[in-house]
Amino acid sequence: MTANDALALHRRAVVADAHNDLLCSVATRPSDEWSDYFRTQWLPQLQEGGVDLQVLPVFIDDVYRPEGALRRTMRMIEAAHRLAEGNADAVGLCLDGDDIDRVIGEGRIALVLALEGMPGIADDVELLETVHRLGIRIGAVAHFGRSAFADGSGEDAAGSRLTRTGIRALAEMERVGMIFDISHLGTGGVDHVLEIATRPVMATHSSARALFDHHRNLTDAQIAGVAESGGVVCVNFFAPYLHESAYTIDTLIDHFERVVSVAGIAHVGMGPDFVREVIADTTAPCCVQTTIEGVPADRYLPGLEGPTGLPLVTEALLRRGWPEADILAVLGGNLQRFLRSELAATAGA
Repeated sequence: MTANDALALHRRAVVADAHNDLLCSVATRPSDEWSDYFRTQWLPQLQEGGVDLQVLPVFIDDVYRPEGALRRTMRMIEAAHRLAEGNADAVGLCLDGDDIDRVIGEGRIALVLALEGMPGIADDVELLETVHRLGIRIGAVAHFGRSAFADGSGEDAAGSRLTRTGIRALAEMERVGMIFDISHLGTGGVDHVLEIATRPVMATHSSARALFDHHRNLTDAQIAGVAESGGVVCVNFFAPYLHESAYTIDTLIDHFERVVSVAGIAHVGMGPDFVREVIADTTAPCCVQTTIEGVPADRYLPGLEGPTGLPLVTEALLRRGWPEADILAVLGGNLQRFLRSELAATAGA
């Protein structure tokens, strides 16, 4: 199998990325630049990488918390709507599974909005319905630290589960039709969600803790729990979460194979978490970010620093001997199917 064969397979696939923080980059610009900036800076990267389906998280940096968190949340949601409207020839903001299938079928990139951490919601659980009306379809209730809903993975030593507010939030998300994302949730919280969730959950960007014991990764039992719920685990590409020092694409494929061995091929996708450009774009020169929760912030898989490198994943999977059908499933078929099912089931909720 040659590189050209791999690229042909990649172009034939539906390629879905469950986590790209590009909205952070877009929203730092003046509002009248949002659409053009996306077109010139991000759209070419997504197209070169073959991306057909892109989940866009709304992440609120610490500088905006707590007072400005809701305002920043609204600004980022508005930025997503405007960049979609201004680039309607190339992308479409999707609210349900039918939207996703239609936009992809038209040769455009389907965009799905997510919340990451929800500091703008705090304990006002009723605002989950508000942001759902604005287009949010996936939500994570914590990041690294403590929130009104639960502890993030950086607080694993506390051993905590969801708070009472977190339990209410899960129920409200299930009611309105928002998919619960366990990535970044502390291990006790993940276990709690898997115990009480009544709908499928997902991990938008988490890898295998059995291969590298980092709090951002999931245990085999948690991976199996997501699969048993009917959800998907989307593997994170951020090198310091994959290995102590072997920052190679083979290490990434090891994580894919571990997650598949536990969850089954139908429950695995991609959540690259491409942060190099976003960090550079949103950090002032005086304040260069060198670590993220104690791991290096400047270490990336060669060639996979951004979306343009995604065909390398297809090539690497072929080298490992993966069947084409399995590659197509993991590249995006599984995530498209999952979102089609879950969002269609809750349309108009």
